[in-house]
Amino acid sequence: MSPTQREEWTQVSRTLAQVATGAQKADLVVKNGTLVNVYTGRLQAHTDVAIAAGRIAYVGDASHTVGENTVVLDAKGRFIVPGLLDGHMHVESTMLSVTEFAKAALAKGTTGVFMDPHEIANVFGADGVRWMHEEGRALPLKVYTTFPSCVPATDNLEDAGAELNVADIEDGMTWEGVEGLGEVMNFPGVVYGDPKMSGEIAATIKAGKAVTGHFPSEDEPMLQAYIASGVTSCHETVTREQGLLKLQLGMHLMIREGSAWHDVKEVIKVVTEDHVHPGNIMLVTDDVYPQTLIEKGHMNHVVRRAIEEGVEPVTAIQMGTINTARYFRVDGDVGGIAPGKCADLLLIDSLKDMEPSTVITDGNVVYDGGELQQAFPAYAYPEAARQSVHLARPLEARDFALASRRAGSGSVGGDVTEVNVILAIENSARTARGTATLAVKDGFIQPSLEQDVIMLACIERHHGTGQISLAFAQGFELKRGAVASTVAHDSHNLLVMGTNPDDMAFAANELAKLGGGMIAVLDGQVLASVPMDIAGLMSDQPLEVVVKQVQALEQAWKTLGCELNAPFMTFSLIALPVIPELRITNRGLADVDKFQLIPVEIL
Repeated sequence: MSPTQREEWTQVSRTLAQVATGAQKADLVVKNGTLVNVYTGRLQAHTDVAIAAGRIAYVGDASHTVGENTVVLDAKGRFIVPGLLDGHMHVESTMLSVTEFAKAALAKGTTGVFMDPHEIANVFGADGVRWMHEEGRALPLKVYTTFPSCVPATDNLEDAGAELNVADIEDGMTWEGVEGLGEVMNFPGVVYGDPKMSGEIAATIKAGKAVTGHFPSEDEPMLQAYIASGVTSCHETVTREQGLLKLQLGMHLMIREGSAWHDVKEVIKVVTEDHVHPGNIMLVTDDVYPQTLIEKGHMNHVVRRAIEEGVEPVTAIQMGTINTARYFRVDGDVGGIAPGKCADLLLIDSLKDMEPSTVITDGNVVYDGGELQQAFPAYAYPEAARQSVHLARPLEARDFALASRRAGSGSVGGDVTEVNVILAIENSARTARGTATLAVKDGFIQPSLEQDVIMLACIERHHGTGQISLAFAQGFELKRGAVASTVAHDSHNLLVMGTNPDDMAFAANELAKLGGGMIAVLDGQVLASVPMDIAGLMSDQPLEVVVKQVQALEQAWKTLGCELNAPFMTFSLIALPVIPELRITNRGLADVDKFQLIPVEIL
């Protein structure tokens, strides 16, 4: 704490002590509830919570803290639950500003998040991180930041709009509200002693903060080396066996349930079947899109999913509250309901449903009766944040024609060639590596709708270099038209995928005019778009507007032939060269297992 913070805390603690003894009266008392005690793992019926100066002063029979001016809220037996915490998430993936996301999250019972703003960092560097961090610090939602570690995600496979180095991390660790290092995706760099990775981890440990991880490999020696290097958590676990191993090695396991990646069903078996102690397990969202926030919820949905899979409700709540707070060493403030803690709590009718009827943060009712109860401060992003799509020139159809390198335009059968293909996997952040035999016409390799193999392009959009890489994708089942996105994890270049070069060029150019976002087109007409002019990643529109735009985009994908769940999220990850197996970047086709670029055509 700074001297000012220590002085403020001293004054608040004296007030809390006075209220606890009844010498001073509470500002708010929530009475007659059933407390979910995450410290004991038990339920406490007929319990009151007295609140003063935004913090909890007393838990139990708090009748002695009620005065003439005390607001009394009768829980009527409802469950009093600590505010939910998301230990790993990217606000940018919601397509919303931090403010608009906060409104949606609070209504679903999330009172704190540990955001990793590495999406905007890949576009604008430390400036982008600071913009989102500052916006979050002014909100009733507690927005903690984990400072991005891998910008760009890799050093030799792609080009981002900015770069962060050890000095940036050292500076970031001094910001109030930065509680750790964002997911360390370059695990080979960590294991083999890359100076940048080692320096960032050392700076974080020196600051006494958490080093959060990202380890999708099944290489156990590399995992142990990764842990020994200082990384203490991972959210990229997709099997029970991986989860059990990481827990056995002392790692904190983050079990993810987002819009497109559904890992709870499998990984939670470490609790329901292996019966491990749950203290080192957290529930997280990682990536959710707007429709999920409205239809399913946020952290309450992840907790609900754990309960549906057989986890005891109180245990599931612990995984979404106190476990997360302890991992990030902020449990003196959040994570549970006890004297001295921030008054962040929920009133819930059913632990099975996990739908809050009332949400309180810092002693203020922010959500009740189905509506938000207070205004949110406005945050103005600088104009520079809205100028992030820089193409060398308008794209043309010829930019999406991939020439065959075979002599005679393909010697296999005279007019065909074999190519590597990125295989998309529904509801998974991973891809698979496939191959296909494609026709060669006039020296150019042709996509094949019959094989569901379509053209894919990644265009550098930060510096106007004009660099374009081409490859092929399978699994999206597009039958016509094209789609494009500037949400392209993690370097966020311009992704375009389609069945014909004319629509691909049209989609790319129209999206650039919007300042970025996502778009679907057919025969030279826009079917749907989600403009995101904040870094090409986030909309400045309200949640309800963005939801309608996303719903229209989802329908447009179906019109083009794709029936996948959240296809635009799967598409947005097809450029992420830190998750196996095969990806496209602005530099070419990346083999993630080998961390190297490979040819599209197999010669």
